[in-house]
Amino acid sequence: MKENIFFFLTLLLIVFLFHFELPYVIYTPGGAIDLSERVSVENGYSSEGSFSMAYVSMVRGSIPFLLLSYVIPDWDIVPTEYLKSENESLDEMIEADQISLIQAQNHAVYAAYKLAGKEVVVTKQIQHLVYISEDADTDLELFDQILEIHHQKIENLDSIRQIVSKMQVGDEVEILIVRDGKEMTKHAKVYETSDGLKLGISITTTFEYDTDPDVSITFKKTESGPSGGFMTSLSIYNSLVSEDITKGRKIIGTGTIDEDGTVGGIGGVKYKLLGAVRKKADIFLVPSENYEEARQVQEERNLPIQLISVDSLQDAIEKLK
Repeated sequence: MKENIFFFLTLLLIVFLFHFELPYVIYTPGGAIDLSERVSVENGYSSEGSFSMAYVSMVRGSIPFLLLSYVIPDWDIVPTEYLKSENESLDEMIEADQISLIQAQNHAVYAAYKLAGKEVVVTKQIQHLVYISEDADTDLELFDQILEIHHQKIENLDSIRQIVSKMQVGDEVEILIVRDGKEMTKHAKVYETSDGLKLGISITTTFEYDTDPDVSITFKKTESGPSGGFMTSLSIYNSLVSEDITKGRKIIGTGTIDEDGTVGGIGGVKYKLLGAVRKKADIFLVPSENYEEARQVQEERNLPIQLISVDSLQDAIEKLK
């Protein structure tokens, strides 16, 4: 031990440097996930080209990686406070983003099937508690599944607002939840804010559907966030209709999607665009609110890719046609 003390001290120092995290993450140019490997529609139509969803690579803020970010181009430091809510850990943020990924898949299915004129029926809703304010007086925990508030079934965030608006400051509300597979009753107190009465909680709703034809979507446990919803929906739609809108092109894109097919903005468009170029995409589909940022990066670096701004699933289909 004495003869190798320097080795052991060095090893401990290296382990410490890589495991001690500062309140930052590092965004790096990502890549793209070929959705033909993730989306499967029963007896679906094939395509000559491909749809892929762009992603950002994120590295946790350990000291060695933070130092590397000063010398490696396009490795950018982002404070974690910009990415997560108050009192939320990075791991909790990632778990909330994984729920957002499920919701994005739900919206992708619903929007694509509706636009293609195919059958899609909601069979179940699940309300996930994804935010608790530091001002909340409650024994709820993040990621509880909320069934009822004040003996009333909850279908969305508006349901909570309507219930609370009829109450008084200081009222204690019974909340029926599922935690670790068990139903139990918890409580929260109503309090006053500048925006009205609140419980200090927020939920994300996910769904289960029956579809005809059947569709299956698979993602890895390490993947999260809602920004792949639009491209997932586009891929599903292309499998449901006879006309192949890829026309043999390699199409990569990003954007959230609502049930009605509206495409929403995302973060990290620079890194997603750079990843799409690395993958030699012909077209990069970008939400309209991110278009100017993407266009500026493209012009500054003379990137060989066509940018198309989109507002909705229908808009993207028409432009690709």
